[in-house]
Amino acid sequence: MSILSSIGRIAIQYAATRARYRSERILLSLPADLRKDIGFPEILDTRDGRRTATFSSKVI
Repeated sequence: MSILSSIGRIAIQYAATRARYRSERILLSLPADLRKDIGFPEILDTRDGRRTATFSSKVI
């Protein structure tokens, strides 16, 4: 594996992460009743007591 392929892989992962967070921010900016209608899950984050949203399919 060359250095360029490693850098390319890291850049692709970075771009995917940025797109995921951007999508989450857009969805979180919607009103709560609209988020509920489209089924966007909100899960209570117990570490700091604030609500966060995730795209995971497993909701406990």
